Amino acid sequence: MQLMEKMWDRAKADKKNIVLPEGNEERNITAAQKIVELGLANPILIGNREEILNKANEIDIDISKVKIIDPNDSEDLEKYIEAFYELRKNKGMTMAKAEKIVRDPLYFATMMVKLDDADGMVSGAVHTTGDLLRPGLQIIKTAPGASVVSSFFIMNVPNSNYGVDGTLIFADCAVNPNPNEDQLAEIAITTAETAKRLCNMEPRVAMLSFSTMGSADNAMVDKVRNATEKAKALRPDLMIDGELQLDAAIVKKVADQKAPNSEVAGKANVLVFPDLQSGNIGYKLVQRFANADAIGPICQGFAKPINDLSRGCSADDIVNVVALTAVQAQNIK
Repeated sequence: MQLMEKMWDRAKADKKNIVLPEGNEERNITAAQKIVELGLANPILIGNREEILNKANEIDIDISKVKIIDPNDSEDLEKYIEAFYELRKNKGMTMAKAEKIVRDPLYFATMMVKLDDADGMVSGAVHTTGDLLRPGLQIIKTAPGASVVSSFFIMNVPNSNYGVDGTLIFADCAVNPNPNEDQLAEIAITTAETAKRLCNMEPRVAMLSFSTMGSADNAMVDKVRNATEKAKALRPDLMIDGELQLDAAIVKKVADQKAPNSEVAGKANVLVFPDLQSGNIGYKLVQRFANADAIGPICQGFAKPINDLSRGCSADDIVNVVALTAVQAQNIK
């Protein structure tokens, strides 16, 4: 059984309430209907009710079983405004500003998650990653023990033996432009934990660079090398190694030559990129050249699950990210 099929089964076993703040967008409406039909979650569309129903009618989608909430006539609006004001009053927030901000569907949906009126949120079909992160960091904040929010993609590569039967996790491809060595170490550890908890993988984490085990001497390589050592010191129980070039990380023949003593090289299933440029380029190259499914970006490090989408996503992509968000929500204690 493929990873996403297993994820769907887990989502169905304990259905969660997942809010979609871009409720009047066609792909979200289509996805909401599919999510209900498949029994993956209880989707909640946020936005003007008439606009959403008109759009659904226009594209011939039945959303009669999908919950719709308009922030402007919600009975919970005042509760969310007051709670947001309390969260931000030390930052200069006023009640007047809070009322205006919370009426925004993204902020309204994030407050729903904060106050447990929804278990998770998925956005990004029309908004940027920054649009999602801003209310997330202001309202949800980071999980205990986490100092950085990062992201990962689950890459399913057809007809490939790399990773776990063609499945690999790429991080961070959407959030941190240029993480320092401490942040990179934390991203490696967090992604390894994600691989275990969310994907039931035994993580083998490769810290990627243009150098393998000292083959090049450069400040950029030093960052990856130092991050690797810090991650190993913090979590000696995890298989994390680097610095590794991509071929040394996943190709056994190359690993035998370049890093013969590594327990990760040639067998990596979690790839940690040194910066956002390389991560974003890397996942899109695999997605396009290998016709791979790129599921995400999924956020990690938040106290509660709120997740991003690529603005080029399909309705099916939204369905998969909602399923992943629901499974993440199952793991929140």
